[in-house]
Amino acid sequence: MWQIDKASGQMRPLIGVEGIREAYNAPRQVLPDVFWQTGHVDAIRPRAILEKNSMSGDVIMPLVIDVRYTIDIDTPADWQKSEWLVTDGGLEMVDPANQRRSLPEKVTTLLMDFDGVLTDNRVWVDENGKETVAANRSDSLGISILREKTGMEIMVVSREVNPVVAARCKKMNIPYLQAVNDKASALQKLFSERKIDPAGVVYMGNDTNDLPCFPLVGFTVAPADAHPEVLRRADRVTKLTGGHGAVRELCDFLLSRIK
Repeated sequence: MWQIDKASGQMRPLIGVEGIREAYNAPRQVLPDVFWQTGHVDAIRPRAILEKNSMSGDVIMPLVIDVRYTIDIDTPADWQKSEWLVTDGGLEMVDPANQRRSLPEKVTTLLMDFDGVLTDNRVWVDENGKETVAANRSDSLGISILREKTGMEIMVVSREVNPVVAARCKKMNIPYLQAVNDKASALQKLFSERKIDPAGVVYMGNDTNDLPCFPLVGFTVAPADAHPEVLRRADRVTKLTGGHGAVRELCDFLLSRIK
């Protein structure tokens, strides 16, 4: 850190290091260890503030935080960089909203949303109102391999009312529930009727209407382009996006973990 002398305009180092000439030019490796204050945790006695008019008091003890968990925000640009680190940059962090669970030892059922999971969430509408979507053949092949090798039950649970859901699911030869406004209730009914243990269920969804289902199952997955809150709460996030191989990636993951 430097100060600029107002009279001469010259730069002056704020702090020197005894025994090291021009410490500001010295490589970090020869300087003593230094620490910067992150503001993660401040524990202050009330009397330090009320009686000494200080935010630290006279005796300051350290709580050293691993640099992998640190973000320093001083400007709006720092905020943008930090958001990127949290969402896309692989920052290691403790999130009280999400204590990620491990994949259950026995997975019996895979449930998936349709739009944004088996499609890229876009829809094409012609002048007559006919809707079409894009799907990924790699996803359907992954589902077929997973079902063949594990005997896993696979089903689509969708809020969408368009017949395209039924058409695609029939092509993939998997059962489906559509026009489902309350997915959580539909899942609870499904588990009861078919005597499915929720602990062995994996659920993949991409939007906020999928969130009520997350606590009901044993493991949850979100495509890479899911809603931020879904990404935050999912047990696993795929590298690929919805409709572009995210389901195949999940199928390959399950195949690699299931004995």
